[in-house]
Amino acid sequence: MPVKKRPSNKPLKILYACSELAPLVTSGGLGDVASALPRALHAQGHDVRIAIPCYRSIPQEHRGDQYGLCVAELGPKTQWGALRISTVPGSDIPLYLIEHEGYFGREHPYGHGAYEYEDNAERYCFFCLALLHAIPQTHWRPDIVHCHDWHTAPIPGYIKTRLAHTDAWRGMPSLFTIHNLAYQGRYKARYLESTGFGWDLFTPDCLEFYGDINLMKAGIAFATKINTVSPRYAQEILTPEFGEGLDGFLRTRQNSLHGILNGVDYTQWDPASDPHIAARYSAADLTGKAVCKRALQNELGLPPHNAPLFGMVSRLYWQKGLDLMVNAAASMLQEDVQIVILGTGDPYYVEPLRRIEAAHPSRMRVLVKFDNALSHRIEAGSDFFLMPSHYEPCGLSQLYSLRYGTIPIVRETGGLADSVVPLSPSNIENGKATGIVFQPKTPEALLQAFHQAIHLYSQPDVLNAVRLTGMKQDFSWERSSKAYVELYRHAIARP
Repeated sequence: MPVKKRPSNKPLKILYACSELAPLVTSGGLGDVASALPRALHAQGHDVRIAIPCYRSIPQEHRGDQYGLCVAELGPKTQWGALRISTVPGSDIPLYLIEHEGYFGREHPYGHGAYEYEDNAERYCFFCLALLHAIPQTHWRPDIVHCHDWHTAPIPGYIKTRLAHTDAWRGMPSLFTIHNLAYQGRYKARYLESTGFGWDLFTPDCLEFYGDINLMKAGIAFATKINTVSPRYAQEILTPEFGEGLDGFLRTRQNSLHGILNGVDYTQWDPASDPHIAARYSAADLTGKAVCKRALQNELGLPPHNAPLFGMVSRLYWQKGLDLMVNAAASMLQEDVQIVILGTGDPYYVEPLRRIEAAHPSRMRVLVKFDNALSHRIEAGSDFFLMPSHYEPCGLSQLYSLRYGTIPIVRETGGLADSVVPLSPSNIENGKATGIVFQPKTPEALLQAFHQAIHLYSQPDVLNAVRLTGMKQDFSWERSSKAYVELYRHAIARP
């Protein structure tokens, strides 16, 4: 029986299927969103349940009890697994874990370093199908299934094809969220049988992509609604520049495509309560920020100095604008400034940055590691935060920077453009400016924005006014989650 439209005030039942969940397993923003968004939905009274693979890295105390067996037929293979039911750490949100020792009992979730497991298509298709087999055993039927990136993109495809006539999944609406279009789950056609899809779907309007399988296309083709993690990115991916080869395909679903900006977990990112920083502060009292700057300089062996301090916490890859930084950093350091960069990534960018650091030991630090606590201290201790990304589906660091009174310097793209109000004379006069925005993808444009920051630093009254405006912005998950609820209801109603 088709799902009927629910009254708009009735709590929803949401199955949230993802490949990551912080703090149990995460490689970036996907796991953070999977933790924060369901909590915000739960706080509004919705019945949300999260499903992830039962990876080897998940501690035993968080695996809960085995509830039953689940099965997935992947071509000639019939693979059995187990459903375990636990709760999300720090909450009472149910957590469904799909266990299969062969697929998920490995050292790493996706692969070793830059090399993914050869059978990742089969692994995640097993997860998707086994989950859809397991859920009816719990005697709980969701109102909507929310899937994320290519790893769970097959779910809407299975619901609309091989499970379309089952009592459990007939008429089930779904939402597919694209966090980063660059990662599409693309595999050779010879692996099609191991996905559980038939050759009848290996067509340009379904799974086929230049002779390969593209699992993300299953989500785009079959989900009731699609969204990205910012309104600007939803428009950008319809163009050849940002569409990663799928812009034409996405344009066929343009009327079902939406953009919702990610939120910030202010329980974790707020200078008024942050346990990782030297002094707490807020928009009502900024004195602690100067203490944090001196403490950061001392921690990193930079001479205490009143020069502007520029921070950057990022994966050190092309997407994040590291080519622009490498080409601009030496010129930046001709000025009386300090620069701190934290992150891991491509040696192609790391090595030249280290050479620039060696030439300017009192003005630059390049810290090639992941350190969450230090990232908090860089946000609190910096005057400006650099995000010169070539593309940015949403971005979170600029949202953290705004709350920490650290003025973001961003390229005009994706979620950066949606969340930072440019520093223009009219925006300053109207009290709306929150950061510095540049558009061309060139070192010269980045340097121009950098010099704009130095000029702003020389105007303490304007600097503090822009800081305070940024600190008062609301990018909470409470706000974002309400937009998701509205989109869920649209998907259920099928307007």
